Amino acid sequence: MQYLQISNTSLNHNVNPALSELCNPKDKKVLQIKKAFNNPYILSSWMPERDCCDWYSVTCDSTTNRVNSLTLFSGGLSGQIPPQVGDLPYLEFLQFHKQPNLTGPIQPSIAKLKSLNELDLSWTSISGSVPDFLSQLKNLTFLDLSFNNLTGSIPSSLSQLPNLDVLHLDRNKLTGPIPKSFGEFHGSFSALYLSHNQLSGKIPTSLAKLDFGTIDFSRNKLEGDACMLFGLNKTTQIVDLSRNLLEFDLSKVKFSKSLTSLDLNHNKITGSIPVGLTQNDLQYLNVSYNRLCGQIPVGGKLQSFDSLTYFHNRCLCGAPLPSCK
Repeated sequence: MQYLQISNTSLNHNVNPALSELCNPKDKKVLQIKKAFNNPYILSSWMPERDCCDWYSVTCDSTTNRVNSLTLFSGGLSGQIPPQVGDLPYLEFLQFHKQPNLTGPIQPSIAKLKSLNELDLSWTSISGSVPDFLSQLKNLTFLDLSFNNLTGSIPSSLSQLPNLDVLHLDRNKLTGPIPKSFGEFHGSFSALYLSHNQLSGKIPTSLAKLDFGTIDFSRNKLEGDACMLFGLNKTTQIVDLSRNLLEFDLSKVKFSKSLTSLDLNHNKITGSIPVGLTQNDLQYLNVSYNRLCGQIPVGGKLQSFDSLTYFHNRCLCGAPLPSCK
């Protein structure tokens, strides 16, 4: 009996709590980045004695138990993104969202995260340029760098991302043109958000090759033609080109039946409203503050909008505006 008692004691003494832990020790060591953010309250669950797969904002793969997701949103962090983030080789989803005290550049070590599907660094105070190295993340399907203080031009190398579906660069301080290479996106590239920047020059004609679901180029300094964004055989649903310096003949544009939202307000667009738009199930339309002329076609949804939709054009007439003379 005494022998059994001793062996039980020694067994209990040798039980290692780490054996029951799923978290990979390499990943756990990397996640000591908590210190880099000055041990914020939002990361109070990141205690060394706890399994890191159970930490707040951390997810592990159910098979390998490697950290595959790090989602830090809604405040609490301050400082820069630490370089150790790049040492989580199985990371598929990285998010720093609504972190107004997150500063500095986009961390170069992120280029090491070759498994990354989604990168969301939005609503922060990060600054500097949109880095070229992002084009090395060949598995990216979603890239959101919106609502930051990013400056400089858009790198043309982003078009080398073969699986990219959605790109958000809106609400920054980006300058220069939209890269011509953006016409070379492959696969199901469906949404391009570049609004609220200081982009200038002409929209590249190469974009005619793409079939977007959503395009938002509003509030920039883009000029010239935008006809290439439209076409009868496209499946585009939402287009916002408002508050630019665009100058083209609207009557020559062919709209696909899929279009449900069109905002062209505050440009220098001429011509008349095409009759084809009566065939669209429009949920939203705004062509105000342009240089349009002629009668508003009768039919479809065109009379369901109020006069503000058509207001302040050169000589548009007909319902809901005063009748043509």
